[in-house]
Amino acid sequence: MNYRYIGTSGLRVSPICMGTMSFGSWSDEKESFRILDTAYERGINFFDTAEVYPVPPTAETAGMTETIFGKWLKKKNRDSLIIATKVAGAASGWFVPPIRSGLTAIDRHHIERAVEGSLRRMGIDYIDLYQVHWPDTVVPIAESMAALDRLVESGKVRYLGTSNENAYGLTKANTIAEYEGYARFQSIQNNFSLLNRRFLDELAEVCRREKVSLLPYSPIGGGVLSGKYNQAEIPPRSRFGEYRALPNPRQRAMADRFLNERTLASTARYIDIARQAGMSPTTLATAWSMNFDFVASTIIGARDAVQLDDSLAALDVTLSDEVLKACDAVHQDILYPMG
Repeated sequence: MNYRYIGTSGLRVSPICMGTMSFGSWSDEKESFRILDTAYERGINFFDTAEVYPVPPTAETAGMTETIFGKWLKKKNRDSLIIATKVAGAASGWFVPPIRSGLTAIDRHHIERAVEGSLRRMGIDYIDLYQVHWPDTVVPIAESMAALDRLVESGKVRYLGTSNENAYGLTKANTIAEYEGYARFQSIQNNFSLLNRRFLDELAEVCRREKVSLLPYSPIGGGVLSGKYNQAEIPPRSRFGEYRALPNPRQRAMADRFLNERTLASTARYIDIARQAGMSPTTLATAWSMNFDFVASTIIGARDAVQLDDSLAALDVTLSDEVLKACDAVHQDILYPMG
C-alpha cells in the first residue's frame, strides 16, 4: 500500500478512504460492519464520517452513522486508524437538512458541542482529522479558526480540515491561522470526479502552493459513473432514484445536477474507455481521482460490501497516458456536465 501524508500533517493514510454516509440508512448495522471489515482487510486505514450522517440527513437519524462506526471500532486498535469526522453547526437549530452555506454557524458553541457529541458516539477520546462540513458565510473565519484551534490545543483533535470550500475560503482561513498562530486546514474535502473537474480551475493550484491535500468525495459521481443509470429505467434501489422521490426540493435538485443528459452522455464514453482498458467504469473513475499530486486519499462509499470490489480494485491500477488523454477528450467535448 502506498500510504500518503495529508498536507504537512503527521497523518499517513491509504490512498482510498472508506466513507460511511450510508450507515444507518441505505446500509443497516450488519452490512455496515461488512463494508468496514472489507475495507480494513484490504489495508484501508482511513475512515470518514460526519455528525449529520447518514444521508439523506434527517433530525431523527443524525449521528447514527458515528454510533455504528463506534461499535465497529471497539474491536480494532484505535491508534492504528485515521478517523475523520465533520462539524455542521446548524444555525437555526438541529436540524435543517441539507446543511448549506448560510444555514451553518461554525462558532465556538456549535464546534464544542459537535466535537463532544462525535467523541461520545464513536467512543473515542480524540479525532485525527476534524473538518468543517460546509462553509459559514456569517460567523467570521477568525472566530471559527480560534475555536477549532482550541480543540487541537486540548488534544481532542489532531489536525483540521475543511469541506465544500472555495479558493477564497481556504486561503483566507489558512492566512488567518498563520498570522494568529492557529492550527491550519491540512485538507479540503470537495466533490471531484470525471464529471466534475471544477477543482482543477483554481483550488488545485491553491493546494499545490499551500501544501493542502484534497480528499475527493463522489469519485464515481454519486454512482452515475458506474454506468447503472445508463439504461432505460432508473434503478429502483439507487441514490438519485430515491432523491427524486423525496419532498425536499434541494435533494431533487441534487439528483438533477448529477443525473442529466450531459452526465449520461459523458458516462457512456467513459464506459467505453474503461472497457477498452480492461477495467470497470467504477475502477476507472476511482483511479482517475487518485492520479493527481494534490490528492491524498479518495473517499469511496457503498451500500453493501460487494460494491466495494470495483472501487478497491483501483488500488492496483495505474492509468496509462493513453487512457488519461481519452478521458480528457471526453471532458473537452462535454465541458462541465454537472454545471
